[in-house]
Amino acid sequence: MKTAKFAIGQVVRHRLFPFRGVVFDVDPEFNNTEEWYDAIPPEVRPRRDQPFYHLLAENDETEYIAYVSEQNLVADQSGEPIRHPQLREMFDTTADGDYALKHHARH
Repeated sequence: MKTAKFAIGQVVRHRLFPFRGVVFDVDPEFNNTEEWYDAIPPEVRPRRDQPFYHLLAENDETEYIAYVSEQNLVADQSGEPIRHPQLREMFDTTADGDYALKHHARH
């Protein structure tokens, strides 16, 4: 089983699409519905045998939950805070501006 490249609380951005988010959960490999997977165009459909990340995501217009394959993510180096409304429920902001999972939100 592959080790996840990104950690819970890390801010990442999508390689192809203009959104970013903070990781709040990781699946070691694809663990979503077949309908979700089949809705991705075959030419950009990610492999199933890699970590998939649950993100508190945002773009210029809105905030939402995203499910993204590791191959489509890179670390976000902008230093900009995440504005997602659920962020404060799940994370504390550390002194250096990172995000630490709140104790009650841990599994």
